[in-house]
Amino acid sequence: MDSGSDAILVAGTTGESPCLTHNEEIELVSSVKRAVQNKVKIILGAGSNSTQSAIEYAKFAQKEEVDAILSVVPYYNKPNQRGIIEHFSAIAQAVDLPIILYNIPGRTGVNMLPDTVAYLANTYDNIIGLKQSCGDLDLFTEIKMVCPEDFILYSGDDSLTLPMLSIGAHGVISVASHLFGQEIKSMIRNFKSGELIAAQNMHRKLYPIFKQLFTAPNPIPVKALLAYENLINEYVRKPLVILSEDEKITLQRIYNSVKEELNHLG
Repeated sequence: MDSGSDAILVAGTTGESPCLTHNEEIELVSSVKRAVQNKVKIILGAGSNSTQSAIEYAKFAQKEEVDAILSVVPYYNKPNQRGIIEHFSAIAQAVDLPIILYNIPGRTGVNMLPDTVAYLANTYDNIIGLKQSCGDLDLFTEIKMVCPEDFILYSGDDSLTLPMLSIGAHGVISVASHLFGQEIKSMIRNFKSGELIAAQNMHRKLYPIFKQLFTAPNPIPVKALLAYENLINEYVRKPLVILSEDEKITLQRIYNSVKEELNHLG
């Protein structure tokens, strides 16, 4: 909250959601609610490749009175576009909670296309937005063109936040904000207030760490840096493994270089 985030995402990819038990998710939600005390919104990662499981997670989120859910495109079983529509339609009909769709074809193996997003956005009032983790800016433009004006689009990749803002994104659901939240917030505010040079400068300063955080599967690098800052113990669940010592040295060098550049910037 102190670093500028408007919402906290619980049990997303960076929270290693694929390796959490349901009881652990319950404990996480409870802990975060106590910590934030209604000062920021809470979004719960509540997706699954099983439609029935996704509905159960969504109902749990509604019972816990979180502010919204993030629901990923079904992974591994690779449904076609009609299957994706059926999946999200069933979730939207089962709960009243605001739903942010999550398109990340690099992890799911299937890409949700603009017409599919538009159908869901226009059909269900509680499908309010999309996190787009795909580097195809043409696709992002097409989604913006076919969806309602009030449909909220988020970048799912830190390095694409500024380009996506220029096309019509609202903000970013971020990994790097665990380390550079104030700077990312500043970049977004500067863009929206017309201070484009300042936004571009911040993007360029942060770009090396944006890329370095994905040289190993997320969240391995960001957790390594949070441990480096003594904020957490370095730990990931198998099948993820921590970085090698050489990888840590490279990551820390780039991280420290970015921090030094930012100190010179402001």
